[in-house]
Amino acid sequence: MPLPEGMTPVRMRRVAVVVPRAALRDALVRIAEAGCVELDRVEETAPGPAALRLGRIRGRGGPETAGPAALAVAAPDLDRLEDHRETGLLAGEAELEERAGGAVRQGEVSALAGWCPADELPRVAERLAAAGGALLPLPVPRGTDPPTLLRPSARVSFTPLVTTYGTPAYADLDPSWPAGLAYIAMFGIMFGDVGHGALLLLGALALRLGWPRRLAPLRRLWPFLAGAGLAAMLAGAAYGEFFGPTGLLRVLWLAPLHSPARLLTAAVVFGAGLLALAHAAGAVNRVREGGWAAGLYAASGVAGLLFYLGLALAAAGLVRHLPSAAVAGAALALAGLALVALGLFRATAGGGAGFAETGVRLFDVVVRTGTNTLSFARLAAFGLTHAALADLVWRGTTGLAARGPAWWAGAVLLFAVGTALSFGLEALVAGVQALRLEFYEIFSRLFDTEGRPFRPWHVPPAEPADALPRR
Repeated sequence: MPLPEGMTPVRMRRVAVVVPRAALRDALVRIAEAGCVELDRVEETAPGPAALRLGRIRGRGGPETAGPAALAVAAPDLDRLEDHRETGLLAGEAELEERAGGAVRQGEVSALAGWCPADELPRVAERLAAAGGALLPLPVPRGTDPPTLLRPSARVSFTPLVTTYGTPAYADLDPSWPAGLAYIAMFGIMFGDVGHGALLLLGALALRLGWPRRLAPLRRLWPFLAGAGLAAMLAGAAYGEFFGPTGLLRVLWLAPLHSPARLLTAAVVFGAGLLALAHAAGAVNRVREGGWAAGLYAASGVAGLLFYLGLALAAAGLVRHLPSAAVAGAALALAGLALVALGLFRATAGGGAGFAETGVRLFDVVVRTGTNTLSFARLAAFGLTHAALADLVWRGTTGLAARGPAWWAGAVLLFAVGTALSFGLEALVAGVQALRLEFYEIFSRLFDTEGRPFRPWHVPPAEPADALPRR
């Protein structure tokens, strides 16, 4: 099932690095500097001279010139590196020795196999040509899936949300952007307040500017935090909340504490829409992973999608008093459930035990479908909790202020402390609950098999002054 490249992981190519034996080191240094080729590694290799020296230094302890691994352009004097305790350069040489040990040698030619993103092939080939080598495409071995690299554009902030759960299979859709947007929307529903959302936006701006410095490693997450703040502000505008029910904003849609039933219904409907999209994406994944024969009967495939859409249509028909829609939905749900049952039975050994196992697992599919949908009611529940805490702080503040000027300082202190506590608590709760919904309700339908992450070999070149070349 071909799809636009933007919806799938980066396309990988199986490649062979072919170079003259005398130029193997030069080629490996160029590959390590490019940092976009994953070379096959030999499982069992004896440690090389650099690895042995590095082990001796670390075994002796004491001061050392520590630092990240680096590679000298020219082969360095390993004895001098050991004498100067240059562990960074020795670590780089040890990695190079390990990769060189996996090379296949035939006469005066050395070759290594690996994986490379398709759009990086010209750049790598050009670098190898300067060393007298070549990059040759290879067929993908049978039974081997390429490693998965999610789109760099999504890696800005959303990809860690996906990879924390697992690595998508190479054939699957790239869920980074949809998953990130769904998380932000769910967070905003539970954290709906224009004032609180504005504080998140300010926090995102501070991260973007690199302040405070100790949070610099989290700088790349600033768009994610800004999106959460914006979603919270939009939901807060709909709720009429600005640091609680202060009356500074009029309600555009509903006030959570005054219309909890409407908020609960909207949360469940919103969750059902997300689950329908997850089922559709899961169906595409199952077909791409195993073909139509496997994707048709899977509970997270086409059969599960038909079952869920049928249930949704039947429920809508009953609520809207449309008998024809309810009957059509029930028929579609039964057809989907029958396909799921057939797929489950085909995976058993057959006979009575197979029927019993199929019945138990089918019951689990039905129950989980209902509970997963109702689980989105927590969006309303925690949205109500957030509104209730903000309301409590505001009522306390106005109550103190009404006692006269002598109490105004206490009112300001109560508002500041109460807002800080409710902001911190609810931000944590909303963040965790949105993550829980993402993982258990949505990703469980997207993932069936897990892929292997793409791990390119990257070692930066050493500074000329630190290379310590041979005497």
